[in-house]
Amino acid sequence: MALDSAHPATPAPATPAGQAPAERPSPTSRLRLLGTGDGVITLVLVVFLLVASFAVEGFASTRNTGFLLLDVVVIVLIALPLTLVIVTGEIDLSVASTVGLTSAVMGQLWFAGLPLEAIIPICLLLGGVLGAVNGLLVTRLGLPSLAVTIGTLALYRGLAFVVLGDRAVADFPRSWTTWALSGIGATGIPVVVVPLLVLIVLTGVVLHATPIGRSLYAMGNSEDAARFAGIDVGRTKLWLFVVTGVVAALGGVYWTLRYGSARADNAQGLELQVIAAILLGGVSIFGGSGGLVGVLAGALLLGSLRNALQLVNVPSDVLNIVTGALLIVAVVTPQIAARFRGRRPRGRPRTP
Repeated sequence: MALDSAHPATPAPATPAGQAPAERPSPTSRLRLLGTGDGVITLVLVVFLLVASFAVEGFASTRNTGFLLLDVVVIVLIALPLTLVIVTGEIDLSVASTVGLTSAVMGQLWFAGLPLEAIIPICLLLGGVLGAVNGLLVTRLGLPSLAVTIGTLALYRGLAFVVLGDRAVADFPRSWTTWALSGIGATGIPVVVVPLLVLIVLTGVVLHATPIGRSLYAMGNSEDAARFAGIDVGRTKLWLFVVTGVVAALGGVYWTLRYGSARADNAQGLELQVIAAILLGGVSIFGGSGGLVGVLAGALLLGSLRNALQLVNVPSDVLNIVTGALLIVAVVTPQIAARFRGRRPRGRPRTP
């Protein structure tokens, strides 16, 4: 068919040599984020917050927002290093017991007359030692991290009761306990959120913008390939367990100051909430994939859900059931999605 001479074809603009033509993102590609783990959990979080704000009385109040953030602080804090551990294909179930043992030691040392300025560094050092025990058993003896940290979960909790027994130490300085609960002006946002945001940014940069982060994903995908690429897998994992122990100990210090009480059973069961938040955020339990944005959204979703249920007087046993159910959903959903993608029929090849 001949071209219309009145409307000659306009030649396409030339592309400079060595430069690929710019492609405009299609509407489909712009929405592709919603298909990722980060996008899905963030969308669910936004929808839940909107629904709860209208359906649950007092949920959106400044006072309740402060309590919600205080509840989420320790979960997010411990989830930061534990996310890195899980990305490498390992896990640490002893974090809550580390919190409890740290709290018990903190109470015993305070009862013995030491100042908090000396107690806190000792507690952080203790956390590093506890993390190193996990790391050495995993990296030097080659034991599975799941089995190792189930054992140290019980060991560290038992040591907490040996240190403090059933006693509770509750006469910490008012200035410290007040700071742990204080907010920024009239916003209701706890002061402790500020240093937590700094740690979130640092962790995000390490995981997503440095060679260290790329090496963690490489280890999670294939340890043999990571070693072939020159990554010291054992040493890296050892330090991850140490850092996780230190951060869990920091969480123990904050937990004790927030509630104003050092007890051996502090934070019992917290590890399930932390791991549920990480897996809800799209981090694979098998390692090698996941991002920090999804983890933060998962922690906020879990904390918001528990907070809303508490406001409508749901018993604590039901809260534990909800946490367990979400943990199962977080593990099963990616497997179902992967099978669905594998069975989905492919489109017909285009005719050239």
